[in-house]
Amino acid sequence: MPRLLLFIPLLLFFVLAAFLWKGLSIDPRELPSALINKPFPEFSLPALQQPERILTKKDFIGRPVLVNVWATWCPSCRQEHEQLLVIAQAEELPVIGLNYKDERDLALQWLQQLGNPYQFNIYDEEGMLGLDLGVYGAPETYLLDAQGIIRHRHVGVLTAQDWLELKLIIKGWGGVEN
Repeated sequence: MPRLLLFIPLLLFFVLAAFLWKGLSIDPRELPSALINKPFPEFSLPALQQPERILTKKDFIGRPVLVNVWATWCPSCRQEHEQLLVIAQAEELPVIGLNYKDERDLALQWLQQLGNPYQFNIYDEEGMLGLDLGVYGAPETYLLDAQGIIRHRHVGVLTAQDWLELKLIIKGWGGVEN
């Protein structure tokens, strides 16, 4: 019996190695979302540019939209901003901003300096809508169909290649032509 105990560390090593090997094959950008194929959460938050204007989900129901979670404290958001400008100029798909846990003045300054790809911005100062969406951090991008159903979630910087993949998804459900 004591000789069998000598193999326990070896067995533990193989079990640990199997878990690590499995972890190497997982794409960290593919984070599952419980909200895929479910309605975008209800909210009532002010607009970034017009604090007196209260935005709700009804402001973008009726057409497919891209909802981008961003903040000025997020260096990756600056990296993807140029791609969002390209999408906003070249596509018929409205891009809605969700300014997440940010300072209003800094966000307005950011948009003035870098350009504004967003049709409008939801100002989520406390991060409650982000919490309802299950946001891990900015940037994250959600693709919604015309009924406000979340069809896809992209975590991280949205690149030109990512955009091509999203366009295929949109074409798959008869979304925006372009």
